[in-house]
Amino acid sequence: MALSFNDQKKDGTLIIDALNLAFRWKHQGRTDFRYEYEKTVQSLADSYKCNNIIITADKGSSTYRRNILPSYKQNRKDKYATQTEEEQIAFEEFFEEYNATLDLLKWPILQFEGVEADDIAAHLVKNKNLFNFKNIWLVSSDRDWDLLIQLGVSRFSYVTRKEITLDNWNQHYEVTPCEYISLKCLTGDKGDNVPGISGIGPKRALGLIKEYGSALNIYDAAPIPGKYKYIENLNENYEQIIQNYELMDLISYCDDAIGKDNIAQIKERLS
Repeated sequence: MALSFNDQKKDGTLIIDALNLAFRWKHQGRTDFRYEYEKTVQSLADSYKCNNIIITADKGSSTYRRNILPSYKQNRKDKYATQTEEEQIAFEEFFEEYNATLDLLKWPILQFEGVEADDIAAHLVKNKNLFNFKNIWLVSSDRDWDLLIQLGVSRFSYVTRKEITLDNWNQHYEVTPCEYISLKCLTGDKGDNVPGISGIGPKRALGLIKEYGSALNIYDAAPIPGKYKYIENLNENYEQIIQNYELMDLISYCDDAIGKDNIAQIKERLS
């Protein structure tokens, strides 16, 4: 889908997934991208007619989620632990440039120890009226951010060069925006090492959601009838649905993941 730049108002807000965007240059093997990064952000803001730019940045993995699931993102730690010396040096050089990039940027940077950019972005979307944000554009290739899409909130992926909006949602997903969290709770998230219900992939999850309405309804109805192995797995592990909501429902749990003191800092920095 072509970028719909021309029909945007001039009062938009651009929310950047900082590390995610930086990986654009890492994939190219680049360690000299700080000025190009700045120009890219400004270009996106100009194209989407955004007069507000906010940089959201991870600072370690989520303490909130690791307290719920100690193995959260352990797969990534294991991968980094097996890096060759050459890969480790390249990774360190990339992060040096990334941190220098953040130091260079002139826009508000929201970054807190043990808090992920996903939750900060969710808090901003959840409180868009409080902050007087209009026409929010999220910039990330992370499909978890599609949990934030609603009226006036859309996402642009620099990887696919596509926009995901409320209007074109059905071109990307078979579930509705409200059902998307149910899909994730049933299937899990391999990238974050969040397990789903064994035997339930997207197609089976879609069938269950259509029958019961949501993963929470499935939880309430458990044990559900059926002799298939995946139904047995669901009935044996239905409590996992609630845990997965706590891990992945960004809008509902972002404030828990950020913490009151950090939320107060966000309000102060954006006031």
